[in-house]
Amino acid sequence: MDAGRWGGRRTAAVLSVAALAGTAACSSTATTGSTSLTSPSSPGPAGASTPADAGTSAASSASAGGGGSPSASASTAGSSAAPAAGSVVPLAVYSAQGYDAVVTKAFTKATGIPVKLTDDSTGPLLTKVAAERNNPQWGVLWVDGDEAFAALDKQGQLLPYTPTASFTAVGKALVPADRSFTPASTTAVPALMYNAARVSAVPTSLQDLLGPAYRGKVGMNDPSQSGPTYPLIAGIMNQLGGQSGGVAAGEKYLTAMKANGLQVFPTNGDTLHALETGRIEYGLIQSSAAAGEVAKAPRTAQFQAKVVYPPKSTLLPANLGIDKGASPAQQAEAKKFIDYVLSPAGQKIMQTGDPSGDSLFWPVVSGVTALPAAGQFPAAYQKLDPYFWGPLESQVNTFFDTTIK
Repeated sequence: MDAGRWGGRRTAAVLSVAALAGTAACSSTATTGSTSLTSPSSPGPAGASTPADAGTSAASSASAGGGGSPSASASTAGSSAAPAAGSVVPLAVYSAQGYDAVVTKAFTKATGIPVKLTDDSTGPLLTKVAAERNNPQWGVLWVDGDEAFAALDKQGQLLPYTPTASFTAVGKALVPADRSFTPASTTAVPALMYNAARVSAVPTSLQDLLGPAYRGKVGMNDPSQSGPTYPLIAGIMNQLGGQSGGVAAGEKYLTAMKANGLQVFPTNGDTLHALETGRIEYGLIQSSAAAGEVAKAPRTAQFQAKVVYPPKSTLLPANLGIDKGASPAQQAEAKKFIDYVLSPAGQKIMQTGDPSGDSLFWPVVSGVTALPAAGQFPAAYQKLDPYFWGPLESQVNTFFDTTIK
C-alpha cells in the first residue's frame, strides 16, 4: 500500500515494469527464531510511520518519501513446530504488504517452514528482482498491481500455479490465463476522498473535476513515487479511450486537470496530509488508504473525511508470484505459502495485521468477508490488461513528470 503514516500499499520509487531493471536496494537483516526480516527504511516527515508506499515494515518506521539509511528489524516465528536449523530450506519472500510480517510468522507456526522476509516498498523490490534475474534470491513476490507480474511472466521468470482456494467472480477475473501469478486480495483506484466539513460539491464523474467548483482544490499522487498511481492513471486512460486512444485522451484530461489547478504530492500520505491541513479539499488515492483515513481520522468541525468512487474504478490486486528459477524445495514451499495466504486462517491474519491500512482490502477468495471499515465495493469497476498497460508505464510516467508535475 502507498500512504505514509495514513496507511496504504507501499512504493517509494516506481520502476518501468517494461524494463524491470536496476540495482538492488540496500538492506540489512536481523534474525530471530525461524523468520528473518529484511526491512529497509527511509526517513521522512516527522511522525510519518506505517506500512506505506515509502517502504516501512510492520516492525520499522519510514516516511512516504524514498531512500535513506537502512535499518533492520526482526519478526519471530518461534514455534515448537519449527524444524531444526538447516533441515528445511527457508522460503525467501519479497513483500510490500503491511501485514506480511504477521502472515509469514503465522505460516511458519502452522507449517514449520522458516521464512526469510524482505519487506520493502514495491519499487526497490522490483529493482532487486531485476538485479537478481540471473541469480534469483527470492521464492515468492507479493506486491500490488499486475503490470510488474505481466512483465516477469513475459520474461519467463514466473512459475504457473493453480492454488487450492476457490475464488469469487472478481477473483476469477483477476487470475491470468496462464496462472503465472495469483491474486490474494484487491483494492481500487481512484477513491475520491473529500473534506465534507469544508465543501459541499461532490463529483459524480471524472469530468466534474475540471469544473470551476474544483479549481485548485484537487490533489493526487506522483506515479513516479506512488505505486497505486500508475494503475490509477492507466485506468483513467482506459476508461476515456480504451487501448486505441486512451493514452492521448488521458494526457488531454490530465493536462486539463493541471490547468484547473491540480496539485501533485509524492504519495497517499502526503495527499491525505494536504487534505487534512486544508491545502486541498479533494484527493484521488487508493481505496484502502481512503478507508483507513475515514476509520481513524477524528471528525472535527474543520475535517470530516468522506469517500466516493467514480462511475468506474480500476481494480488494484495484491498478487503473489513464484520464482521459476527457485529450487524445487523453495517452489514447493512457495506453493504452500500461497495456499496458506488464501486459506481462511491466512485471510484472517491479513485482515488483522494492518487494520487501518493494508487490511482494508476486498477479498477475492470465496467465503471471506471484507472488514466493515473497507467500505462498499465499487458498484462498477474495470480490470486493466497488464500485458498492454504495463509496457506503457515508463512513457506515461515521463509525460506526467514533464507535463503535469
